[in-house]
Amino acid sequence: MNDIDVAELQRRLAAFAAARDWGQYHTPKNLAAALSVEASELLEIFQWLTPEQSAAVMEDPETAHRVADEVADVFAYLLQFCQVLGIDPTAALAAKVERNEKRFPLPEAPESEDRHSSE
Repeated sequence: MNDIDVAELQRRLAAFAAARDWGQYHTPKNLAAALSVEASELLEIFQWLTPEQSAAVMEDPETAHRVADEVADVFAYLLQFCQVLGIDPTAALAAKVERNEKRFPLPEAPESEDRHSSE
């Protein structure tokens, strides 16, 4: 796995868009719509697959490439969306995980009926 800096990716995406004068189109609404479209394109790859086929999707190099490209598109639009709105995506995720850990605590282990059992 690469240790690529999220902020650096955001800077590269912003520079890419600025060089093409695309910033005018990168409104929160447009980026949210683009994110949805790209997520739908990712979903389309899996649409009619069985659970077993979907679990094996990365075994076919052509399909694996399509999946990776769509994941990249989703991630790129998400990073651009966050940048436009001033959201730190890693901080937002860390906060959400923490809230979910509190909201959905691990179930307590049931006490053994016979605490003196050697089994």
